[in-house]
Amino acid sequence: MPPRGTKPGTKRARQYEKVKQSGLEQGRSEERAEEIAARTVNKERARAGESRTRSRSSTRDISSGRRGGKRSGSGPGGRTREQLYNDAKKLNVRGRSKMNKKQLLAAVNRKRS
Repeated sequence: MPPRGTKPGTKRARQYEKVKQSGLEQGRSEERAEEIAARTVNKERARAGESRTRSRSSTRDISSGRRGGKRSGSGPGGRTREQLYNDAKKLNVRGRSKMNKKQLLAAVNRKRS
């Protein structure tokens, strides 16, 4: 469901569906894909002046389309547990559902090397 204020059939509604579908294809959960899609659409609406309120980072930061996940998994925490879990799933790591983030990272690194 697109963010509030987005009318069905508009450019933003189509953008939401495309970003959501892309997230699902990358192995994200439906909930996470919807969250990312809604955030992306809201940010683009703010940049275009289509929303009542906007944050400074929404208007001054590089656009979500250009950024394209450049910051995903960067920073002090690295990849999220969900990202590591999805990697472990692709690599058929056994017992992954009971692992914490640190254990998943170690298991994924072991399987890749």
